[in-house]
Amino acid sequence: MTDVVRLEDKGRVRTITLNRPDKMNALSHELAWGVVTAIENAAHDDGVWVLAITGAGKAFCAGLDLSGPGEDTSPLPPQERLMDDVSWVGRFALVLRHLCDKPIVAGVNGVAAGAGLSLAMAADMRIAARRARFVAGYPRIGASPDGGLTWTLPQAVGYEQAMRFLLENRDVGADEALRLGFVGEVVDDDRFEARLAEYCALLADRAPIASRLTKRGVTRATAIDLEAQLRYELANIRRAFATDDAAEARRAFFEKRPPIFQGR
Repeated sequence: MTDVVRLEDKGRVRTITLNRPDKMNALSHELAWGVVTAIENAAHDDGVWVLAITGAGKAFCAGLDLSGPGEDTSPLPPQERLMDDVSWVGRFALVLRHLCDKPIVAGVNGVAAGAGLSLAMAADMRIAARRARFVAGYPRIGASPDGGLTWTLPQAVGYEQAMRFLLENRDVGADEALRLGFVGEVVDDDRFEARLAEYCALLADRAPIASRLTKRGVTRATAIDLEAQLRYELANIRRAFATDDAAEARRAFFEKRPPIFQGR
């Protein structure tokens, strides 16, 4: 595994840590593919019964690295790369919800924004530190949601709250996130790591095959054509990014000023 993803096994629990703390764990190609690959590997490892995903430092994941995603490190062979039309961010929902049928807990230790929020919401359960914040992020860069967020977020908080959160570009703190349904539990910062480990150990005490079948059943009960939805998200965000307004939003972001939109 690359340096930007750190793995730790304790008993039957594997913790995957996003490890770019100097960048608030913003997603580069290397980091995103590292997370996807780590989950795929754990999905096929009978010694791993439960997964935890968290961030190094004070952030869970600040979203895409807007300074540039770096070299494309896709592990897909050339033909698959030509044929594949699900983005590397879109794979979060596919891999966490469908490919891996083991329980996955996101330990949201700090800000989760944009694609980082998509990663957190793709997990089965979420525990948040008191300092955690949940930020849509997409309106600020002139984009629409990706990473399966158009599916996972309404599941968790309902249609209207999802629409309000996304379009208002709200910054939701941990206690409000608990009230709205973003997370299932909030713990004080000094107890966060211990509680995440404790909860994952609790899940790992369950019969692993029964846990996996339970996740399969719940996933099937809420099934959509997820690949089609992810392709639709990708088409939308590409269309949004191609607009003059999106270019203005990114300029304003780096210049730390409000954007001036023209509707084109």
